[in-house]
Amino acid sequence: MKIRIGIVGYGNLGRGVECAIKQSNDTSLYGVFTRRKPSELKTLTGASVYSIDDILNHKENIDVLILCGGSATDLPVQTPELAKSFNVVDSFDTHANIPKHFENVDTAARAAGKIAIISVGWDPGMFSLNRLYAEAVLPDGKDYTFWGKGVSQGHSDAIRRIEGVLDAKQYTIPTEEALAAVRGGNNPELTTRQKHTRECFVVAAPDADKARIEEEIKTMPNYFADYDTTVHFISEEELKRDHSGIPHGGFVIRSGKTGLNGENTHIIEYSLKLDSNPEFTSSVLVAYARAAAKMNAEGLCGCKTVFDVAPSYLSPKSPDDLRSRLL
Repeated sequence: MKIRIGIVGYGNLGRGVECAIKQSNDTSLYGVFTRRKPSELKTLTGASVYSIDDILNHKENIDVLILCGGSATDLPVQTPELAKSFNVVDSFDTHANIPKHFENVDTAARAAGKIAIISVGWDPGMFSLNRLYAEAVLPDGKDYTFWGKGVSQGHSDAIRRIEGVLDAKQYTIPTEEALAAVRGGNNPELTTRQKHTRECFVVAAPDADKARIEEEIKTMPNYFADYDTTVHFISEEELKRDHSGIPHGGFVIRSGKTGLNGENTHIIEYSLKLDSNPEFTSSVLVAYARAAAKMNAEGLCGCKTVFDVAPSYLSPKSPDDLRSRLL
C-alpha cells in the first residue's frame, strides 16, 4: 500500500514535493493544503487542493504531512500544531533555533503518538549527516562547510527591498584559495570573508542612483558587509534569460589526522551541485516522509532529526535488496 502524503503550502518547495512524489513508486499525493482560495490554485499534476482550515477533516486519509512553509514564521507554529494530529516532516533551517523547535515539536508529537522529523533538506540535513560521520571517524580534525555556487533567496530578497531595485539575484561563491587550502589538509583558520564571495545581479529603476544602491548592498550588515561583494547592473531581460533558475550546492570537508603522532592526513569531502535548490530539498523531504511512515508504523513517536533515522528507512527497497546491491 502506498504512503499517502499531504503537502502543506504550495510555493517552490511544495511544487518540488509534488514532482518528487510522482517519481516515487511507493508514495501517492493525497492533496495540497493552502491558505489561498483552493479553487484558484492549480497544481502541476492536477492534485486535489483543500483549505488549510479543513485539514483535520482529512486526518484518516493521510499518512504523513510534508510542511513546505517558511522557517521564519510558518514552521515554528505549524509543525508543533500539526504534529498533534499527523506524522509530519519539515525543512526548518534556522540553525540557531533548531533545539527550541525540536523541544516544541517533540512535546506535541509524543503526546499524540506521532513521528515528526524536522530540519530535513541538504543543510541542515544531508550536510549535517556528513559532518557527523566525518567527525566520528576523524576525531582529531577540523570541519569546513562551503556553500555555493548558488542563489541565496534570502540575500536576493534583501537586495530587492532596497529603494530603486526592481529585481535581483545574489550568488554565494566559495573562494578557490580557501577550498584549495582545506583540501590540502592544512586546517587553515578562515574568516568569513576568506571562505565565500558574493555576486549580485541587479535590475535598477531607470532613474535610480546605482552608486547608492551598490553602496547599500556592500555595507548591508549580516548580509554583505563581511564579504567581498561584486554588483552587476543588468537589464530585466538579461536577468530572466541568464538568472531564472535556483541552483545551489556546496561542500562539507573534514581534514583529520591518524597515527600514533598524527603523522597521516585524511580528507573526507561530500559535495552537491544542484540545478534546483527547492526540488532537491523536496526530494530529501519525500525520502524522510517515507521514513516517518515506517517509524510510526513500528510504534515510534516524538520528534526526530536526520541523526535519528536509520538509512534503510529512507529507501523503498527491502533490507535484503539493500544488503545485496549496496552493501
